[in-house]
Amino acid sequence: MRTLRIVHLTSVHSALDSRIFKKECRSLARAGFDVTVVGPHPMDTVEERVRILAVKKHRSRIARMTRTVWNVFQTAKHLDADVYHFHDPELIPVALLLRRSGKNVVYDIHEDFPRDLLFKPYLPQWSKGLLSQLAESFERFACRHFSGLVSVTPSIAARFQTVNRRTVIVCNYPFPEELVGTEPRDWESRNLAAAYVGTITPQRGIAEMVSAMALLPESLGATLEIAGDQISEQLIRLHGWSRVRFHGPLDQPNTYRLLRSVRVGVVCEHPIPTFLEALPVKLFEYMGAGLPVVASDFPLWRNMLGGLDCALFVDPLNVREIADAIQYLLTHPREAEEMGIRGQAAVIEHLNWNTQLPKLVGLYSDLANNLCAG
Repeated sequence: MRTLRIVHLTSVHSALDSRIFKKECRSLARAGFDVTVVGPHPMDTVEERVRILAVKKHRSRIARMTRTVWNVFQTAKHLDADVYHFHDPELIPVALLLRRSGKNVVYDIHEDFPRDLLFKPYLPQWSKGLLSQLAESFERFACRHFSGLVSVTPSIAARFQTVNRRTVIVCNYPFPEELVGTEPRDWESRNLAAAYVGTITPQRGIAEMVSAMALLPESLGATLEIAGDQISEQLIRLHGWSRVRFHGPLDQPNTYRLLRSVRVGVVCEHPIPTFLEALPVKLFEYMGAGLPVVASDFPLWRNMLGGLDCALFVDPLNVREIADAIQYLLTHPREAEEMGIRGQAAVIEHLNWNTQLPKLVGLYSDLANNLCAG
């Protein structure tokens, strides 16, 4: 039986994106598939047995959604792959063209796109509801025609399981071996600090986290370590900023190194629809690094983690609750360490990428069997 040729497509993410390249493509190449990524990257190259075909990502949103998307399509259609696996809603028209030409096409649904449109700051307020409805209708229509769907959460999968029977849930869990690391640190040697890593936007609760630091006793000497993209002037002007250490964007090894040096992970996303049903990878990265977590009190997160006793749940809009939770964990080191140990054990045992890859391979195998049958 010949090797299945798989091409991943993205116009929004880097070709070396954590989920697309590091988890899916790299793992599939190791499993024996012929894997290519078409996406934004400086040059064509090969990384860890994965071929990367570079396209230019234009800076303006309109140019990206037209010229970058067109370049992705032009590159993809000449590859004659067995499966095209795409990752961005703006590539749906391209994916439908590939499907119409008889190709197997898989849509990897990273987020609830129609609900996300309701919170896009660049859209006029009056247009958001209408655009969200149109996007949902178009997405559902398109998904009926795709060969398979991959969802990052059960709630997103539930939206499509009646539309497409080949819908699988492949959660964006981390690699446990990378998180635990080869340099375990004694709890007492960790810094008296909490950490937030990831996207920095108001909806992610960054202002509340910074403001919470101002409520901690000065005698505690605690800091909030932030790793992510650019910060705003409004954030710097907050009272708690003097207790923040901003690291800027970090690559994955340095992110994990930072997490292994602190005592608390914080994920206080706002209770908006797209976050209420999401499973942010940072949540599991904190756990894998052996950190107790201060987390938004969302039903999905509480149901998943409540029984593990590895997190304190807070109202993400209540600065005092966030501060009290961070302070409790920093001033109760034995309990905090035990919570971190329990969370890390759950990641090592089942909340990790190694439990998710077989579901993706199974979907491809199903499509390969159909190819053979055809």
